Amino acid sequence: MKAIVCTKYGPPEVLQLKEVEKPVPKGKEILIKIHATPVSFGDKLVRNLKEITPGKFHMPFLFWLFAKIYFGFRKPKITILGSEFAGEIEAVGKDVKLFRKGNQVFGYRGSRMGAYAEYLCMPENGVVAIKPANMTYEEAAAVPYGAIMALNLLRKVNLQPGQRVLINGASGGIGPAVVQLAKFHFGAKVTGVCSTPRLEYVKSLGADKVIDYTKEDFTNSAETYDFIFDILGKSSFSRVKRSLKPNGRCLLVSFKMKQLLQMLWTSLIGNKKVICALSTEKAEDLVFIKELIEAGKIKTVIDKRYPLEQAAEAHGYVEQGHKKGNVVITVGHNEKIR
Repeated sequence: MKAIVCTKYGPPEVLQLKEVEKPVPKGKEILIKIHATPVSFGDKLVRNLKEITPGKFHMPFLFWLFAKIYFGFRKPKITILGSEFAGEIEAVGKDVKLFRKGNQVFGYRGSRMGAYAEYLCMPENGVVAIKPANMTYEEAAAVPYGAIMALNLLRKVNLQPGQRVLINGASGGIGPAVVQLAKFHFGAKVTGVCSTPRLEYVKSLGADKVIDYTKEDFTNSAETYDFIFDILGKSSFSRVKRSLKPNGRCLLVSFKMKQLLQMLWTSLIGNKKVICALSTEKAEDLVFIKELIEAGKIKTVIDKRYPLEQAAEAHGYVEQGHKKGNVVITVGHNEKIR
């Protein structure tokens, strides 16, 4: 089968199209014919991991060290990137009970990756579910990670209808899902923060208000919020706390040791608190997300599509920082992508 292989760390050009062995499903595994996979933050990070110092890493030092051990210090241990996918089940292992051949599915591979390929195997109890009927493969492939993270975060803070939420980083990988779930599932009043080129994109997701951070600092406004979600960990709590209501929470998806200490400190004193959030991925969450999609509460915006052999070009485009939506790699199998 064809796959995009990364045998060394570096710029997008290290991604090469090669022939590799097609996987065979074990007893409780399903073999998926991949039709689409997005270019995610994690894909870019792993591809260039050699250049990511502890200071540049978005999490504390131990997380960086574990990532280097798992993925490889000098060269990649995992050579096929791609953590999200959508496709069709081509074969099932003899003990599989949850799926059958021909099922259209979408899912999340996590750190195992492997979706930049024509086929991959997944355990039937992995983070995989039937694809939403009202989404194409391309649209569905871009959903799992961001939506699962967003759902877990919003459940964690017990968001209530009518509460005011600000999402700093509303146009990235997780932000768009937080905007949509907070607005359409939890019934919150949502403000998104992003750069000028992405204002219309975030508005199209349903945000009640969008702030251009290149022109306005939301912490200088008199408006206050019940929750502030900082997706990239860019905000200083000393500034953010004045934008929080009494008993407000600042939730950090990316954080360093300093923020962990702030979480500990604010849990002991004061009524405005820092929460450093970690999330786990579960198949049942993906099934629930499928139902929300089919109910019209989550949509995917595709910015650009690239065929598998142009994965390097797809990464290059994303690195320019101008994307307005998802960039998806399509896997044709010499047939039309649905």
